[in-house]
Amino acid sequence: MSRLGCVFACSSEKASQRGAAPTTSTTTIPDWLQLIRAEYLEIPGLHLTRSQVQRLWGLDPATCDELLGALLDARFLTRTRDGAYVRADADDR
Repeated sequence: MSRLGCVFACSSEKASQRGAAPTTSTTTIPDWLQLIRAEYLEIPGLHLTRSQVQRLWGLDPATCDELLGALLDARFLTRTRDGAYVRADADDR
């Protein structure tokens, strides 16, 4: 089974410190994808590097890479010339 099929634990203490993370005791990959999509939809022009994504949502490196990869594959996100992740329908690439 790929990492995308696994369930990841997210402590409610860490989640409350970050503010944006789900507050349930376990967070699934679909939950993370929905959360990240929602943030990009809510904040026009959001422009984050991989390390910023990882820190913002408290993700381990492998999970961060898989989530970003899934969002790139779905053509929801794209990478800018400087390596940041932006919505694929953003005008300023």
